Amino acid sequence: MSFLAPFYLLLAAGAAVPLLLHLLRRNIGNRVDFPAARYLQRAEQTHSRSLRLRNLLLMLLRVLLVVALALAAARPFVGGLGVGHGATAVAIVLDNSLSTSAVVSGAPVFDRLRDAAVALLGSATPADRLWLVTADGQLRGGSRDALLAEVRRIAPSDGAGDLPLALRRAAAVVQSAALPARAVAVATDGQRTSWDAALRSDQQIVVFTPGDVAPRNRAVVAAAAEPVRWTPRGAIVAEIDAPDTVGFRLVLGDRTVARGSAGRGEPVLLRAAPPERGWQAGRVEIEPDDYRADDVRHFALWIGPPPVVTVDPSAGTFVATALGVLAADGRAVLGSGGAIRIAAADAVPALPALLAPPVDPVRLGAANRSLARLRIPWRFGAIERTPAIARGARLAGVSVAERYRLVAQDGAGSDTLATAAGEPWIVAGPGYVLLGSRLDPAATTLPVRAPFVPWLADVIGLRLAAPPGEFGAPIPALPGAMVRVPGGADALESPAGARRDASGERITAPAERGVWFIVRGGRRVGAIVVNAPPGESMLARWSATALANRLGGRVGARSSGSANAWVADVFASGTRRPALTPLLLLVLLLLAVEAVAVRTTRSSRSTAA
Repeated sequence: MSFLAPFYLLLAAGAAVPLLLHLLRRNIGNRVDFPAARYLQRAEQTHSRSLRLRNLLLMLLRVLLVVALALAAARPFVGGLGVGHGATAVAIVLDNSLSTSAVVSGAPVFDRLRDAAVALLGSATPADRLWLVTADGQLRGGSRDALLAEVRRIAPSDGAGDLPLALRRAAAVVQSAALPARAVAVATDGQRTSWDAALRSDQQIVVFTPGDVAPRNRAVVAAAAEPVRWTPRGAIVAEIDAPDTVGFRLVLGDRTVARGSAGRGEPVLLRAAPPERGWQAGRVEIEPDDYRADDVRHFALWIGPPPVVTVDPSAGTFVATALGVLAADGRAVLGSGGAIRIAAADAVPALPALLAPPVDPVRLGAANRSLARLRIPWRFGAIERTPAIARGARLAGVSVAERYRLVAQDGAGSDTLATAAGEPWIVAGPGYVLLGSRLDPAATTLPVRAPFVPWLADVIGLRLAAPPGEFGAPIPALPGAMVRVPGGADALESPAGARRDASGERITAPAERGVWFIVRGGRRVGAIVVNAPPGESMLARWSATALANRLGGRVGARSSGSANAWVADVFASGTRRPALTPLLLLVLLLLAVEAVAVRTTRSSRSTAA
């Protein structure tokens, strides 16, 4: 037995009052024997045995009454007795990930999960400790009414969240509770990708899943511009996952650019040369189904004139040939007065530029002086002729036979685009890209590999053509994730023109899916593209039993497909039940018996008199 208010047991000392009054009453007054009282004495002797028994019963009733009142005030909990459930610490894990917005039997799955959580909170008592954890791991605590209001405000998010993290936080907060009965109540759609790892918890876990069959789903799982900076032509590459043929459309801004249909596994490639300029938002849409969340996928791109590039003879013939291909495709313009220069470092007068080591090693000193004059925080070091394999984007299989070690100077703030033998081989910063090898087959196989032309296009379009401080490529992000943005950015702007403050180099991406332009000084300098994780399109589910087996630890787990059974299972972990109601009923019964006993005793005394 345990008590919520054990100090009230001190009231049980009042049980001594009826006993003391009973004992004192036996010695009231002095015995006086006079003739007129002899008749009363004979009557008392006749009824004395009955009166003594009734007085003793009355004393016991009053003692029990005081003890019962003291016990009721102390609010005891006992096993196998009482009504309702024992005081329980309950943490509800409410799955509000994007997949719960799928419509099954005419209503979103999340509605059933929320209704189950409301039913559980409605069955709680003031003695319970309650918490609520959503899929993003956010923990809320408070009274039953406060959490009920919170549950009714929650809606499915635009992301996957982290349900294992939510489960761990729920188990930790329940473990810290001082109550002997604890339970973690999980309400989820059971999506396999959300519970892909088997988790084990030492707390009692009770799982509720609606048990409905996941709807057939069609989804846009990928959409991107190739390249991301159009000059001004390019292509949109998309991937659609559908069990059959589905119609789609390509939207740029508010204008439909193209329509078509795609079969299962069929790639989508759309080429266009739109009239728009600057940063633009786009999306690929398919025909809606019962899971609308993945019927749209967003992308962003920059559209403008092709950059003008000047190629110095020191860059080599392979560079000139590759630029001729880009010029023929409209992605670059060759000119003697171009803004972008490609040359050996000792022949570059200004930035932006793609810089390579000098052709003649004798010019190494001049090259390093040129780097210092251009304020590039790198220098050419010793030459290295040990063969190595390059590691970097678009550089798979490229070998390096000869390279200069790139030595960083103090305060070198730049990106390493590729490495060779674990050391920097290609680095980039504001207005420059620096190579550790000449673009010659004798130094590296890069100029004769197929990826050379697209790699050079990325360098020119994303690294060198973008104005200083502007991001050349859109930033992909999940809802609410941390992202790095250009320095000095002061706002994020939606395609509709709504703005929100954004400061610092790392900010939190918006929770809403879509394209958000990065603004600095009133000018768009980049874009954050917020999409749901592709895993949220995979709606295969665990059954309640299978999920319980994956989550149960030393204590084990229970499962239910019914909200009512789930609520009963959660509070069944409290084996001790409150005995307040039975004790109050006992007090009423004792009062009734005591009143009858008093009336009977007075009647007997009157008869005796």
